[in-house]
Amino acid sequence: MYRFAPIMLSMMIVPTTALHAQAMPLPQFLERATALEKKGAMAIFSGDLKLLQKEIAASAGALKTERLAAAKAGRKAGYCPPAKGVQIGAKEILTHFRTIPPAQRERMQVRDGMRHFMARKFPCPT
Repeated sequence: MYRFAPIMLSMMIVPTTALHAQAMPLPQFLERATALEKKGAMAIFSGDLKLLQKEIAASAGALKTERLAAAKAGRKAGYCPPAKGVQIGAKEILTHFRTIPPAQRERMQVRDGMRHFMARKFPCPT
């Protein structure tokens, strides 16, 4: 039974690695978001809306985990949001993503764009 443990462990690791490989590039995210904006109210019927919402939620969750891990390890966090929490609108995020220079944007995933946004919106005190 124990000789199969490494195989089972590797089976559990593969899906996690696959999830990281599926991170959405920022230019693709913006392309889809722009298409949804053009649809207006009809965007709520698009499958892309849920996909983009999930991508932002996953990125925000991963960044929160990174920030808390940095704090626990005694390292400086990349951003410092208020303790009470904050609501951020989609338009605010998209506006920020569009301010990132295209050459830089080409090399970024959505998580990188969110990290850039959060660092600008919630800088840590020096």
